[in-house]
Amino acid sequence: MFVDMATIHVKAGKGGNGAVSFHREKYVPAGGPDGGDGGKGGDIVISVDKNMSTLMDFRYKKNYGAENGADGSSRNRTGKDGSSLTLKVPNGTIIRDKESGSIIADMSSTETFTLVKGGTGGWGNKRFATPTRQAPRFAKSGLSGQELDVIFELKLLADVGLVGYPNVGKSTLLSVVSKANPKIADYHFTTLFPNLGVVYYDDGISFIMADIPGIIEGAAEGSGLGHDFLRHIERCRLIVHVVDAAGSEGRDPIDDFETINDELRRYNPQLASRPQIIAANKADIAQDKELTDGFIEYVKKNSYDVHVISAATNMGVRELINAIAQELSKLPPVEVYEPDYIPKQKMEGNPEDLVIEVYDDVWTIEGLWLERLVSNVNFSDYESRMYFERVLRNAGVYQRLEDMGIKEGDTVSIYNMEFDYVE
Repeated sequence: MFVDMATIHVKAGKGGNGAVSFHREKYVPAGGPDGGDGGKGGDIVISVDKNMSTLMDFRYKKNYGAENGADGSSRNRTGKDGSSLTLKVPNGTIIRDKESGSIIADMSSTETFTLVKGGTGGWGNKRFATPTRQAPRFAKSGLSGQELDVIFELKLLADVGLVGYPNVGKSTLLSVVSKANPKIADYHFTTLFPNLGVVYYDDGISFIMADIPGIIEGAAEGSGLGHDFLRHIERCRLIVHVVDAAGSEGRDPIDDFETINDELRRYNPQLASRPQIIAANKADIAQDKELTDGFIEYVKKNSYDVHVISAATNMGVRELINAIAQELSKLPPVEVYEPDYIPKQKMEGNPEDLVIEVYDDVWTIEGLWLERLVSNVNFSDYESRMYFERVLRNAGVYQRLEDMGIKEGDTVSIYNMEFDYVE
């Protein structure tokens, strides 16, 4: 089954918790703290598998989660990092944020992409030891991993897209110019999903051709099968419009030509301006020569490059392939979509629910609201740090600390960060 759309939920692993432990060994008095850090949660990574041609793997399983990091332990042992989960998708898959529809990544190369990152592990009590704080009895919890609802949308990576009404000979043409073996029969909608074939033109020169299921009138509104697969034409650099020039099914070739172009225009106006080569197919069985000649004259008047062919007998096919190769040499490469996704800062929880505890001169602050805030701030950037401080102040966190008696110079510990409090 060909599946080119899938919606899934991904969740990276949670970081492991830091450990509270003290070194205990015979003849070693006052061994001190030795609690290790928690391990990092696993990421969810997307990679391209060139042997895949469908998103069928994601049709039934909708939830994917990476492994959590292990907790730290005594003797300064850091917990094991959680294993990352790699999801394989076909080449040309676009990843979108379900909520906004924005593009997160276009998987059109062999590079992997980290979709969501695992949470960092919490610090063990060893991290909090200082000359004046020699026996810290607290550690930090690990951060939760990122999670997201995403849409996988497959847009085929093909140089040439064959479009036209059902049963005009697109599949036959693909079969004679490549090693593709599409199903061919004399009835509508023989092609139920796009077929790809590699056309070898000359030494070192080849291009990918896609046979798009037949488009009919109303396809842009959902009629027929073409609506489901119009998206696969969007990346094509060149459109080869196959028309039954003989009118073998009782239709007028000019009407067919204009109807298909109108559907392309209504689906995406850019498709109407995409370069087109017209393949006037089935010329060998034309009964009404005036009908065929009238169509050829019509498209020539509209400045289209037209080739009279018979895919069944190979008549004119070589000349058509030559024209396609020459046109492709002038066109830019296959379009790669630029990401436009801006992560939304999720602030679940409530700042009033934050837990503030005091250990000697260390003030620890934890809570879901703060955890989400920390995970969305880049602390290596000055403006991001200033934003973080403003949010804490506006949320009343500093006021709570002051009301509880914090003093200038005391240490504030927020997950895996420490800073001195300044009034």
